[in-house]
Amino acid sequence: MTFSSKLIEKAVEAFASMPGIGRKSALRLVLHLLKQDKSTTEQFTAALTAMREGIRECRVCHNLADSEVCQICADARRDRSLVCVVESIRDLMAIEETSQYRGLYHVLGGVISPIEGIGPSDLHIETLEERVKQGEIREVIMAISPTIEGETTIYYISKKLRPLGVQVSAIARGVAFGGDLEYADEVTLGRSIVARVPYEAK
Repeated sequence: MTFSSKLIEKAVEAFASMPGIGRKSALRLVLHLLKQDKSTTEQFTAALTAMREGIRECRVCHNLADSEVCQICADARRDRSLVCVVESIRDLMAIEETSQYRGLYHVLGGVISPIEGIGPSDLHIETLEERVKQGEIREVIMAISPTIEGETTIYYISKKLRPLGVQVSAIARGVAFGGDLEYADEVTLGRSIVARVPYEAK
């Protein structure tokens, strides 16, 4: 792809560096921005800059937040006796899209994977234990992608939580084994949350 402007070329490269955006799509986005008023482009760049500088991690659940505590954790209408454990923020967002769950969340930041050198200490498991020890949580829902690594993570966490007297459940297997949670459709994912089952660690 040949460019008549180095500035356009750099802008295209910047957009193309994002996941799921090829160079042709990046060029369309750049040309679209060039057609907009200067104020629109300035608002766009200002929003990105503000997000990058202002976004932080929720000190409670490790979700993305504008302040120390995310909007979900701060919402008094949520069921504080339920905590849904997810692998990533994208999984949290996927479950929120179903509108079937009104409890809280806990983002692990990954799954246990010895092959990739990821152990329990690399995940937010210790803070989950601390939340359960506070006594308000009665059920922990394991909403982790049904892969070998996911099952290993569920097993490990359930073993850690059992002595604390909390119920551990797993989402129903409407989600295919080996699939990624974020790609499940909203109906399937919503039903999986509603039809969760007790998790038995053998």
